[in-house]
Amino acid sequence: MEETIKDPPTSAVLLDHCHFSQVIFNSVEKFYTPGGDVTCHYTFTQHFIPRRKDWIGIFRAFKCFQDKLEQGLLKWRSQGQKLQVGWKTTREYYTFMWVTLPIDLNNKSAKQQEVQFKAYYLPKDDEYYQFCYVDEDGVVRGASIPFQFRPENEEDILVVTTQGEVEEIEQHNKELCKENQELKDSCVSLQKQNSDMQAELQKKQEELETLQSINKKLELKVKEQKDYWETELLQLKEQNQKMSSENEKMGIRVDQLQAQLSTQEKEMEKLVQGDQDKTEQLEQLKKENDHLFLSLTEQRKDQKKLEQTVEQMKQNETTAMKKQQELMDENFDLSKRLSENKIICNALQREKERLEGENDLLKRENSRLLSYMGLDFNSLPYQVPTSDEGGAGQNPGLAYGNPYSGIQESSSPSPLSIKKCPICKADDICDHTLEQQQMQPLCLNCPICDKIFPATEKQIFEDHVFCHSL
Repeated sequence: MEETIKDPPTSAVLLDHCHFSQVIFNSVEKFYTPGGDVTCHYTFTQHFIPRRKDWIGIFRAFKCFQDKLEQGLLKWRSQGQKLQVGWKTTREYYTFMWVTLPIDLNNKSAKQQEVQFKAYYLPKDDEYYQFCYVDEDGVVRGASIPFQFRPENEEDILVVTTQGEVEEIEQHNKELCKENQELKDSCVSLQKQNSDMQAELQKKQEELETLQSINKKLELKVKEQKDYWETELLQLKEQNQKMSSENEKMGIRVDQLQAQLSTQEKEMEKLVQGDQDKTEQLEQLKKENDHLFLSLTEQRKDQKKLEQTVEQMKQNETTAMKKQQELMDENFDLSKRLSENKIICNALQREKERLEGENDLLKRENSRLLSYMGLDFNSLPYQVPTSDEGGAGQNPGLAYGNPYSGIQESSSPSPLSIKKCPICKADDICDHTLEQQQMQPLCLNCPICDKIFPATEKQIFEDHVFCHSL
């Protein structure tokens, strides 16, 4: 039986609760030659019944057994005893083979089984291993003595044990004897059960023989019944002849029935006539069906035209949606530009307010300077330069003009010249003019000598004006 890829059933049951003596391994060698197949021989006890998923695995023996065997301090006992192993669960197998179920367990030859392990799956080291029989519940039912996979080139080892080990072995032998006695008692009980089963089997065989004799008697009765039926058949033939005479009498009855048949034929003709009427109605319905089919064809054509119209409308709708999306995008751009213009307008408004504040400060500074020079602020004429005079001496950020430019001997100031916006044609200050004014550079003009100073050099400008008063 070849090894399969599917894992065998295993269990984590404690090994102390396993029954190692239910399956006995026979002819286990001390050494197996590496590279060759190994045949494992085992025997089932009388009270053990193998199952379909039982398997035999090769497990590694525990270390203390290896050390004692190598030192010559331990000698294995006879087969079938409860042996200690070097693994804790049945999952620790090295390789395994499925067990072949015997056909008849009652046969003594069926108790002797064997399984062959291929050399490819066997261990390659010289550690100690042992065979273990595991049932489909993962419980160990038998274990062999340990063996090695190496050439047998050593002589038998002389066993030397200490007094303590001898006492331990004797105690172990007593336990094994006790277990052996229990197994013998169990074997006697099973033999008694077997004798009872054989007696019951003998009884069943006697019942079977009785049934066979009854079956023979029934066959005889069937044969007699068959003869009786043949006799009855002859009598029935005679009765048939009598029935022939009675058949002639029945001829009169047949005539009566023929008269009834003619009546039924007339009724059948009426039914045929009704069937013809139904046929005509069917023809009429067919014509109406053809007319409806033509109408349906025309409706389908109209439907196709409607579908084409709907498709055209869908295309128009798609075009309109595209245009609407473009308009929405354009509207979004315009809204964005409007928002930006509003932001610029707010910025310019704030700049205007700032410049007005600066203008007020300049007015107050001008009054201070004029008072320092001994001049009256209200008596000085102011000339606001127009657009024709050039932008070099004009501060576009001041609503009232530069207070230090254009001091004339005239008695009244000229009005503020306002230039129309070239874009929106507005007379008042608009967003475009404010934007242009914001872009022009700011400067300061000396009211005495018309010298121009940048707006960033305000302190220098004030010192220059102050120097004219000295």
